[in-house]
Amino acid sequence: MGIEHIVYGPVPSRRLGYSLGINNIPPKKCSYSCVYCQVGNTLDMRVERENFYKSGDIAQAVREKVSQLKEKEEPIDYLTFVPDGEPTLDVNLGQEIELLKPLGIKIAVITNASLIWREDVRQDLQKADWVSLKVDSVSEEIWRRVNRPKKSLKLGAIFDGMLKFASIFSGELAIESMLIQGINDSGEEIEKIAGFLAGLKPKVAYLAIPTRPPAKRGIRAASEPVVNMAYQIFNRRLSGVEYLIGYEGNEFALTGKLEDDLLSITSVHPMREEAVTEFLRKADAGWEVIERLIREGSLVELEYQEKKFYMRKLPGDRR
Repeated sequence: MGIEHIVYGPVPSRRLGYSLGINNIPPKKCSYSCVYCQVGNTLDMRVERENFYKSGDIAQAVREKVSQLKEKEEPIDYLTFVPDGEPTLDVNLGQEIELLKPLGIKIAVITNASLIWREDVRQDLQKADWVSLKVDSVSEEIWRRVNRPKKSLKLGAIFDGMLKFASIFSGELAIESMLIQGINDSGEEIEKIAGFLAGLKPKVAYLAIPTRPPAKRGIRAASEPVVNMAYQIFNRRLSGVEYLIGYEGNEFALTGKLEDDLLSITSVHPMREEAVTEFLRKADAGWEVIERLIREGSLVELEYQEKKFYMRKLPGDRR
């Protein structure tokens, strides 16, 4: 098995900087078949953990790739288990993490959390430095519409597992919620999600929208006003809230240019009118910059609770 089949990158990630990806699951074996999945519909739905690859093969592939990158003096911020399927289906995940720790690079796992009700999965995830769990809905019917889980999975058990994990995890816990227009983007559902996440106390909660072609036709991202509303609701209950809506590659380009920096910030956080005004003042620029970005479709002006906010235009929205 060649390195190219297991290790890829590093790729720029707003969450993790330069992330070296580890594909520890054959495509596309997963416990979910999310309507928005960029990889497409799940070919092989399963919930039982298995031995897909040898732990030593994965560790060796990563070590070789890291060595190559170090020779080129290319940075690596994280080794990230983010395969074509669900990483916790790999029964050797914990062992693989332990084998990679001597490299001295932080280890992340991005999981849909569907198997976190299992104690062995929680034990494996505890070994990572950074773990992201998915919470797209807290309502059974909406969860099944968005994530299309294997029928044997129980949402209540998954949430119990998340709470247990959050209470014992010593690393950084992140939560990611994908907002889909007309399915899980109502104010009522967003309030419920925020309430549950408050109990998890994550380091950061990411609000995401589909930025690539989804598995199911007709799936559209929640609108800008709804995404902004969700941010404000989350921000009242949680200490760290960020967007995952930006165009890839741009969010890490620290160009020092006013427009690039402004769009970079507003792809992660909405900015209130007074914050934008102060930002422009520091850059010795006028409000005409904002007006032009709005005309060009790069920036949108929104209102929430009688205050004006500015955020980057959502990708793929042509309205």
